[in-house]
Amino acid sequence: MPAAYVILPALAALLLAYRFYSAFLAAKVMVLDDRRITPAHTLRDGHNYHPTNKWVLFGHHFAAIAGPGPLIGPVLALQFGFAPGLLWLVAGVCLAGAVHDMMALWASTRRGGKSLAEIARMEIGPVAGFTAAIAILFIVVIALAGVGVAFVNALAESPWGVFTIAITIPLAMLMSLYMHKLRPGKIREATILGLIGLLLAVIAGRWVAESSLAPYLTLSRQELVIALGIYGFFASVLPVWLLLAPRDYLSAFMKIGVVGFLVIGVIIVNPTMQMPAFTQYVNGGGPIVPGALFPFAFITIACGAISGFHSLVGTGTTPKMIDRESHIRPIGYGAMLMEGLVGVTALIAAASLNPGDYFAINTPPAVYATLGHVPVELPGMEAAVGETVTGRTGGAVSLALGMAHIFSRLPGMAGLMDYWYHFAIMFEALFILTVIDAGTRVGRFIVGEFLGRVYAPLAKPNWLPGAMLTTTIVVVSWAAFIWTGNISTIWPMFGIANQLLAAVALAIGTTILINMGRARYAWVTIVPMTFLSVTTLTAGFLSVKNNFLPMATGPNEALHFQGMVNTTLTITMMVLVVIILGAAVRKWITVGKTGVDPDLVATTATS
Repeated sequence: MPAAYVILPALAALLLAYRFYSAFLAAKVMVLDDRRITPAHTLRDGHNYHPTNKWVLFGHHFAAIAGPGPLIGPVLALQFGFAPGLLWLVAGVCLAGAVHDMMALWASTRRGGKSLAEIARMEIGPVAGFTAAIAILFIVVIALAGVGVAFVNALAESPWGVFTIAITIPLAMLMSLYMHKLRPGKIREATILGLIGLLLAVIAGRWVAESSLAPYLTLSRQELVIALGIYGFFASVLPVWLLLAPRDYLSAFMKIGVVGFLVIGVIIVNPTMQMPAFTQYVNGGGPIVPGALFPFAFITIACGAISGFHSLVGTGTTPKMIDRESHIRPIGYGAMLMEGLVGVTALIAAASLNPGDYFAINTPPAVYATLGHVPVELPGMEAAVGETVTGRTGGAVSLALGMAHIFSRLPGMAGLMDYWYHFAIMFEALFILTVIDAGTRVGRFIVGEFLGRVYAPLAKPNWLPGAMLTTTIVVVSWAAFIWTGNISTIWPMFGIANQLLAAVALAIGTTILINMGRARYAWVTIVPMTFLSVTTLTAGFLSVKNNFLPMATGPNEALHFQGMVNTTLTITMMVLVVIILGAAVRKWITVGKTGVDPDLVATTATS
């Protein structure tokens, strides 16, 4: 199928959803009102609470939520064919993912920038709040490990990528100092300077990779884990305006720019999507994703359609920087639509490869030999990019090759496939790093709130000793998973954890609407919550039964520990989520019968 037949209707669906459905949510469901003063103003401290320009905050939010999920997930799920992933990406992002993100951001902004766990305690009850805190701690560590392992795999032994990514850190800090100290409020000037610096870094990266500096920037997997941990620590502890927000804002320009360029490239080149709409693996037996299309395609694609991790950003850094309530619509709903478009373009780029080439990249050689496929264009593409990509599993390499394949066919781009391939690898790594920095900061907020029940100062996000302690706990936790695991052991658990968290966030959103007397609109969250809960709990059960437990008890003793960890964590997360969902449903029934939130009445009576 010509790719233009896919990208143009997808774009139309996303635009219509923003124009009409997000407007309905803003006006009727959430009743956004710019007369309400946001926490960025009422709690302004210059460290975490800081009113931020709408477009700068959009850049931060999009960069923070857009990790490897919308890039890698659709590519891995392509083993089922392009149709299932395409339908879930478009329908899921419009009716579930963007609703989830907008609801979380609205709920936190209305509650002083509180975290998801704290909102659960306020709206559902203390048991749900405590359970949610534990569940979210598990999930955020696994999520950061999932995106971190993809970052390490993408940049290992890649001096070009390491140089370009490293340059974005001082560049962002210079941008921030320029717009806050040297030329206050001159965002456009700082943006232009930052973009020029970023383009120069990308161009210079190729020269650095071929120079005598290359050995110093060629990092092993373990060295990258340490470097990533150090960066995550400082990005979490330093004031949000100094590093986190400007770096994410700068990264967002490259992310959105490359995705826009890829959309244009797809329309101009109009490559044929060589992967069929459905493959023989829809009923299971696939070499990449274990199990059948339902439920595994949905937890594999994950972030491109809906992502629970986004609720942590939406109740973490972003609500503390919202200047006006009306900004919730473009930032909450609009940024997620942009991520859905990322997923669609990633799927198209990978689907443009011949199936024989796609499976040759994404399966180990021994497995590939049993599939009956034959490489078609792969030998020529390997020669063009100057690397051996056969057996480079995980999705990132096949996506980079697909993007390079499209870009190199644009007018004037012939012979530049090696440049575009390495550029795409760096682009993927940039996506991932922005999730690590924002996610670590969100994680330390959650740990601080949790430990604050024991020692109150730890709950204060601007208390430096507490920030350093809680950040260290979060960084060490996700770094340990990356150090000992790999993409095949972490990604399945990441998909389950991510979607379970989305179901929890939607349950909390539903509870808020019912508590506010807006039960007639609760269908906007109940429908996607029900689908996600059934799908993900089923996937969790099948993963434990068919994958994790056999790994823990099988003949390969080297996998026993990892299998036991995956089994224990997955079962724990499922049990915690079921408790939260049960508490939420009980609250809905109580409020539905009486028309009154009993917790609100009790709070009022004792105040």
